[in-house]
Amino acid sequence: MRTSEARQSSYQNLKAAFGRQLRVIYALIMREIHTRYGRENIGFLWVLGEPILFCAGVAILWTAIRPSHEHGLPMTAIVITGYVPLTMWRHCLGQSIKAFESNGSLLFHRQVTPVTIILARSGLEIIGTLMAGLLVACGAIFLGFMKPPQYYGMLYLGLAFHAIFCTATAMIFASLSEMSELIEKVMGVFSYLSLPFTGAFTMVSWLPPKYRWYMMLSPSVDNIEMIREGQFGLNAHSHYNIAYCFGINLFLMVAGFYLCLRVRKYILVQ
Repeated sequence: MRTSEARQSSYQNLKAAFGRQLRVIYALIMREIHTRYGRENIGFLWVLGEPILFCAGVAILWTAIRPSHEHGLPMTAIVITGYVPLTMWRHCLGQSIKAFESNGSLLFHRQVTPVTIILARSGLEIIGTLMAGLLVACGAIFLGFMKPPQYYGMLYLGLAFHAIFCTATAMIFASLSEMSELIEKVMGVFSYLSLPFTGAFTMVSWLPPKYRWYMMLSPSVDNIEMIREGQFGLNAHSHYNIAYCFGINLFLMVAGFYLCLRVRKYILVQ
């Protein structure tokens, strides 16, 4: 009887702690919106406006200057299914640099930790990019430049894996940027040099067979291949490994949590 009561009490305590952390993350997201975009003009709508301008602008440009189809797939859909995940990753990475230093004063509150800070920043970027991508895709479907997704389950799975990947890399680079100024300096170069390995503007099946294995080592490539199979169905000839995606994302998340737990002594509170 006591064992049952102890288990029930532990469950209630865990549930309360989890709910408390969710409220902290929500409060940090709202604070980030007000700090970044203010309360005037369209304010928080820039959470959507900025990714929409990027995604729609690139989609319109590529649709105008490139052939309507490439390897049998519509160009507009190729760009949207690649550039939305790319924007999500780059925004999460960009907002992670020195994220703890800029929010260091909040760490005096016991419930606020480096983990909640970076989860709030990444969550804001992921939600904004996904909503922007949805609006751009709906506009393209309405105008006849792309068709609705064929496999929603695979599309959602790829997006879920990619959101976890973006969060994990944000946690890692947020911690490393506090530990070394070199990370902050080279981040811009790194994000540009990594573009060919994101899978945003190409597919694994378009490459020579001997290079495909190397591309699939990138979690971003596997995620975007899943997204494109969800969009195009079997016509996309996608290549991915769900077991590898699960394993590498789990490893990156564990590494991210570990670094976030050890980064406090490196944070310079202004």
